[in-house]
Amino acid sequence: MATDLGELLVPYMPTIRVPRTGDRVFKSECAFSYDSPESEGGLYVCLNSFLGFGREHVERHYRKTGQSVYMHLKRHVKEKATGAAGGALPRRRNGKVFLDLELNRDFNGDDYEYEDEAKLVIFPDHFEIPLPNIEELPALVTIACDAVLNAPSPYKKQESDSWEEEIQVSKHARSLRQQENGVRIPPSGWKCAKCEMRENLWLNLTDGSVLCGKWFFDGSGGNGHALEHYKKTNFPLAVKLDTITPDGADVYSFDEEEAVLDPHISEHLLHFGIDMLQMQRTENGHHTDNHVQPRVSDWEVIQEAGLKLKPVYGSGYTGIKNLANSCYLSTTMQVLFSIPEFQRAYVGNLQRIFDYSPLDPTQDFNTQMAKLGHGLLSGQYSKPPMKSELIEQVVKEEHKQQQRGISPKMFKALVSKGHPEFSSNRQQDAHEFLLHLINLVERNSSGSENPSDVFRFLVEERVQCCQTQKVRYSQRVDYLMQLPVPLEAASNREELIAYESKRKEAEENMRPPPEPVRARIPFTACLQAFTEPDNVPDFWSSALQAKSAGVKTSRFASFPEYMVMQIKKFSFGVDWVPKKLDVSVDVPDFLDLNRLRATGLQTGEEELPDLTPPIVIPEDTRDSTTNNSLESPEIDESSVMQLAEMGFPLEACRKAVYYTGNMGAEMAFNWIIAHMEEPDFAEPLAVPTYMEPDLPSPSLPTTSALDNHPPEESISILTSMGFPRHHTIQALKATSNNLERALDWIFTHPDCEDESEAMSDTADTEANDNSFSNANAHSDSSLSPDQDLSSPRVRDGPGRYELFAFISHMGASTMSGHYVCHIKKEGRWLIYNDHKVCLSERPPKDLGYMYFYRRLSSC
Repeated sequence: MATDLGELLVPYMPTIRVPRTGDRVFKSECAFSYDSPESEGGLYVCLNSFLGFGREHVERHYRKTGQSVYMHLKRHVKEKATGAAGGALPRRRNGKVFLDLELNRDFNGDDYEYEDEAKLVIFPDHFEIPLPNIEELPALVTIACDAVLNAPSPYKKQESDSWEEEIQVSKHARSLRQQENGVRIPPSGWKCAKCEMRENLWLNLTDGSVLCGKWFFDGSGGNGHALEHYKKTNFPLAVKLDTITPDGADVYSFDEEEAVLDPHISEHLLHFGIDMLQMQRTENGHHTDNHVQPRVSDWEVIQEAGLKLKPVYGSGYTGIKNLANSCYLSTTMQVLFSIPEFQRAYVGNLQRIFDYSPLDPTQDFNTQMAKLGHGLLSGQYSKPPMKSELIEQVVKEEHKQQQRGISPKMFKALVSKGHPEFSSNRQQDAHEFLLHLINLVERNSSGSENPSDVFRFLVEERVQCCQTQKVRYSQRVDYLMQLPVPLEAASNREELIAYESKRKEAEENMRPPPEPVRARIPFTACLQAFTEPDNVPDFWSSALQAKSAGVKTSRFASFPEYMVMQIKKFSFGVDWVPKKLDVSVDVPDFLDLNRLRATGLQTGEEELPDLTPPIVIPEDTRDSTTNNSLESPEIDESSVMQLAEMGFPLEACRKAVYYTGNMGAEMAFNWIIAHMEEPDFAEPLAVPTYMEPDLPSPSLPTTSALDNHPPEESISILTSMGFPRHHTIQALKATSNNLERALDWIFTHPDCEDESEAMSDTADTEANDNSFSNANAHSDSSLSPDQDLSSPRVRDGPGRYELFAFISHMGASTMSGHYVCHIKKEGRWLIYNDHKVCLSERPPKDLGYMYFYRRLSSC
């Protein structure tokens, strides 16, 4: 028999490989579906490419590649037999479990047992060879099979490459001695014992001192009194007060100079009167941001806690498992695949996309979008429980969640590849992820239908010189509308003033704070704030040939088929963590924006001249571009220090502040994120020099304006930082396509734009408008003002809309908390909360973060 099997495999031996270091083995998920070894048909792993395929897709791979030998993996999940007392009989089945797979969390390990099965399958005859079969198989085959079975998850390397470093247990945790000094920490009103700092406070776990931080690992600011205290006392451990939850807290070791784990943190906190285990936790395991005072918060309201929500199953009602703070991705994709254009582009073209997918479909965006869309819409992974299972649950008086949902590991790994934030396991902003995904859709829709066209619209910007009253009109592309929140327009303003007074009084007297009051903002006030004109900083008037005061208003030059509206609830706190405004906005079901339609140049208005502002050339750089005697550039050192305290190299922080024009730490932080992978990221700042834009470099031949068109790669780099495409083109032309000089030119000439890539430069534009997302910065394609507006890339129509979905955020910051979404399907609202999909009883429309409207068919 051994000879027979050996001879059978001889023709296929050249195609069988042993996984090497760096090879990714997909033995837990199909490349085209969400089939796994636990699925009815199991999973087939190619012994050449190590890709996994479900029963429906393995034949396609065989036909495309000719690869014949696959390892078939099947995991059987069985309920344990029960004894006379009703308890599960203890049975050792470890010998039957040999697949290195994560146990399915939907099954209680105490009630179920696993049995794994592996065999070789040879196509096209489906000849099966049970494994293990060491004596009868060639050594190469046996080694390859063993390596596949023991290969780690293909996602582990990416997880380790993310910014999440593994935190170690402190060497002081077990032996920490706490002073019996009677110190008890109140539930609120904390402030530094040596200054008035009320944020970024750290509790020393030895003596109970509450002091402010400075340069700790989370980038918070302060006066460094906690560190000074350690230097005097050598008390090593401190915990950040506003991070304490039932799940743990942020602990820092001064002695070890890093964030650490304290396995005894609950005991150490209880010593000072803080019972962390009794702090608020929601039923789904997500915790609220702790300021000790529990309240009926948006967590309960948004998730409709306390209501008996009815689960739904079938096509369009499939949940998505949470992969450690991936709810921002899940909610966004649920909404997108409720839009017909996305369904048609990916699920409607499923077979064509799969048939023409590359040899490694795990790295193909369109394939993974089609896979995700099919997983959500097919109903294959959202089936109601069997009648017998329901009866069993009633008898056992228990309820088990039947909806298992799909696990988007492969999709998340692909769309987050190379992104420093989305590739981590930290919570992210759903708004930023939506723009990131639109960018990916744009890139991968060349020559095919682009479903993100439904979001694209044109913004008309009107800039007026306040002194001459002359105007200039321009247009740009955008993808969503950002609505400001005017707190001064709150309808319960008196109640808010009274609450603030009571809160301050409680802080001063070290008493628990009063019950928080949520501001109620009329939607009409938000819309009015959106339409208000903005001042243009450092406006250069071409009519005066000098800087002047300028104002800008923005209107819709076109209306998209689907309007995405973001409520701007987030701002930055003193510790540079995004904080969320606790507001309620009465967002309407029907929205009419027609009155915000752009009108263009009006009768009686006079346009500003089309002139370019002069480029300032420092006197000491006219003779030499390498003069080392130049004075140091002006740099806001306070912003530099704030960034350095976050852990970034000092020279990189100086460059970030310089190249963002001293506009603050937030802008500089964005520059750092965009440039941190560059090889010269931490090199000292080299002050750029300037040349006349209309004079060629002495070392370069004279070129025509057409030949001087900047490289598309350079344009993409600058537009990815948020600058308009026409502005970056002008900057690159003016600086001989030097990226660093172009970036500096943009900040020293914020009022310039290029009306056409082939025409002369013009002036009188300004910084990005705050009322729109400026999402063209996230796209490789944007429309210039002189493009034909009848182009299908902008689908104009009436500005009347109906609400069909909204995404809500719970928590005090985009860096923490949880997202859920509500979607209206077939006339009823549903709530999508990770893998759970239920009918919504009370959709909290006033607490949403992003709202999705579809255009009304008749107006």
